[in-house]
Amino acid sequence: MTLLKIARMGHPVLLRRADDVPDPTGPEIGRLIDDMIETMEDARGAGLAAPQVHVSLRLFVYRVPAERSAGEDDPPRAASVLINPVLRPVGDEMVLRPEGCLSIPGLRGMVPRHVRVAYSGLDRDGAPVEGVATGFLANVLQHEYDHLDGILYPMRMKDLGQMGFDEEIGRYGVRT
Repeated sequence: MTLLKIARMGHPVLLRRADDVPDPTGPEIGRLIDDMIETMEDARGAGLAAPQVHVSLRLFVYRVPAERSAGEDDPPRAASVLINPVLRPVGDEMVLRPEGCLSIPGLRGMVPRHVRVAYSGLDRDGAPVEGVATGFLANVLQHEYDHLDGILYPMRMKDLGQMGFDEEIGRYGVRT
């Protein structure tokens, strides 16, 4: 059975474009954000998109743990949210990055990602947020943004031979 079939059977919200958040400051959105941050942190994840929790809205939470920081240009970040985000590549430079996903537990794969991305959206108070991300943050933003468009990381992979079980990949020193 393919990953696509498995995803369709278990979680159809994951494979469609999520809807815009009509009222970013609504109390139900605040509760959703709080619940998603708690879930992400409990799972020791770096990001979580609303479609992953069966809510088809364009928002995701993310963080950069200190151990994942790539230095001065990619500092650790506390849990944050982007509502109705827009991402665009900055330049053409790509890099293969190891990725996993809370929606596809136990697997990791090498995914081509842009080295730098510009992002914009709204925070939980409805205020505009924008910036340019590099390093681990750039990877997390691209991964979570894909979820909002119904894309799972294996769909981005050029070589499925670069996918494996966490336990096996860990034996070869791949940091995920």
